[in-house]
Amino acid sequence: MADSPMNAATLTGAERLVQAMEAQGVEYIFGLSGGAAMPIFDALVDSNIKLILTRHEQGASHMADGYARATGRPGVVLVTSGPGATNTVTGLLTGLMDSVPMIVLTGQTPTPNLGKDAFQEADVTGITYPVVKHSYLVTDVEDVPRVVSEAFYLATTGRPGPVLIDLPKDVTSAVCSAPDPGEPDIPGYVVPGRADEAILKDAAERIAKSKRPVLYVGHGAVISGAGEVVAELSEKLQAPVVNTLLGKGAVDETSSRHLGMLGMHGTAYANKAVMNCDLIMAIGARWDDRITGKVSEFCTDATRIHIDIDPAEFNKTVKTHVQLLGDAKLVVEDLLPLVNRLDSAEWLAQCDAWRTEFPLKYPDGGGLRAQHVLDRLNAVTQGRALVTTDVGQHQMWAAQFCLTRANRMWLSSGGAGTMGYGFPAAIGAQFARPDTEVWAVVGDGGFQMTLSELATAAIHKLPVKTLIINNNYLGMVRQWQELFFDNRLSGVDLEGNPDFVKLAEAYGVKGFRIDKPEDVDSVLEEASAYRDGPCVVEAEVVKEDNVFPMIPAGAPLSDMLIERPTEKMEKPEGST
Repeated sequence: MADSPMNAATLTGAERLVQAMEAQGVEYIFGLSGGAAMPIFDALVDSNIKLILTRHEQGASHMADGYARATGRPGVVLVTSGPGATNTVTGLLTGLMDSVPMIVLTGQTPTPNLGKDAFQEADVTGITYPVVKHSYLVTDVEDVPRVVSEAFYLATTGRPGPVLIDLPKDVTSAVCSAPDPGEPDIPGYVVPGRADEAILKDAAERIAKSKRPVLYVGHGAVISGAGEVVAELSEKLQAPVVNTLLGKGAVDETSSRHLGMLGMHGTAYANKAVMNCDLIMAIGARWDDRITGKVSEFCTDATRIHIDIDPAEFNKTVKTHVQLLGDAKLVVEDLLPLVNRLDSAEWLAQCDAWRTEFPLKYPDGGGLRAQHVLDRLNAVTQGRALVTTDVGQHQMWAAQFCLTRANRMWLSSGGAGTMGYGFPAAIGAQFARPDTEVWAVVGDGGFQMTLSELATAAIHKLPVKTLIINNNYLGMVRQWQELFFDNRLSGVDLEGNPDFVKLAEAYGVKGFRIDKPEDVDSVLEEASAYRDGPCVVEAEVVKEDNVFPMIPAGAPLSDMLIERPTEKMEKPEGST
């Protein structure tokens, strides 16, 4: 490296950019090359940062997302201008909605061409403004070190999120003599830490009056690493725990007081607890519509306490009695000494009774069931694999049956509901944690949106495993059309699906097929043990199963369906 341009007395903007990212501890950059970004790709040749060449920019953004969620460190994307940059928008939205730290570097046409409709020019900062935490258009090469320092700080502090840096080609080609910027100084940007003591005491006093408490745990608890103190709070209060889709793993879902996921496709016993509690404490959760259903009937008789690092979330959807602004882990740490054991033995017994009365279940017989496959995946991996999912029915079944036992072991697109996320996210997670067993649980629809990344996994011999729940439908849409649109199916039949095993083999990837219930365990065990590279398991499941429990969108939790209704259902007003 002694003769490397990276060690020369004068560095280009691109070389200074790469040097700054090295200082931030970046291991991998996921991306796809192009003209406007060529100076940056050239600078990476002399860097210890590993460039992962993807087959599509959306795949690169989801890989960076998976890397970030699996580690807590920012994932980095590098793409060219115009369509290269716009192809990351879906990944940016996914990251913003789910508070994922990402840095997206986009090449841009030279500054004299800006605004002149130059080749592959796009107003990238304008286009992406709604889907980033912050963005920069760098027009002075001397700003490069400062912008990188600020971008990483913004992406990883407070409520994390994606930051975009748009870099014109003449800027990255120019000589940069700027010194190291030191600690970021961003006027007006404040990172909440510990909550106000008086508000903590107010919360503790309200908790002391509760006999039917529930701890409602979200992604913020995962991000802050609050699981251990939340479990301690649950033990001290003798309070059951429920989690959101993205809160899985913050607290071990196999623990005795854990009732699983709540909300639209949550467990019946979690929703029963929420419906009947007298106090609900949201810990790093944002009361989204998939949780609350009809807001005017959500926990109306319960004391509502909200812990969040983002004050914009307070009273946005659900009006709460106490708002504790701060890092979830620090807030719960400070709350613990202020509370005592509650008289909730009768409440815990009732929650256990609901668990017994309304267990998760699926038909035994009638073909291969997706629920059975995912239930056995949980058993075969002993719940210790890192699981990513795509979006749809398989996602909800995986959330129900694949119990997450540790933090950052469940990655799924929540707020954006991004089909095509699961497989590339698993690739990013496998790069981040090479010794961890990683499974991508995907549907036949979503997998086909980013399956070209099979080449990326194959080239790097990643032992990532992809389980395709193939029902030859866009299953969740089909379920809604059956229940709310008189089964008038439109745009959901995926006739023309490929043979996924042959498709995998065409990429040099090992393929397995499951089409009988008796083969589930043996195939999953063989795939689990396979470490010579990626593999794909296609499970040909019953076509028209539905996900239950289900709360219709916009309906109150009390309208929860435990099984397929026998009467025609009305579409809830204003629902999506």
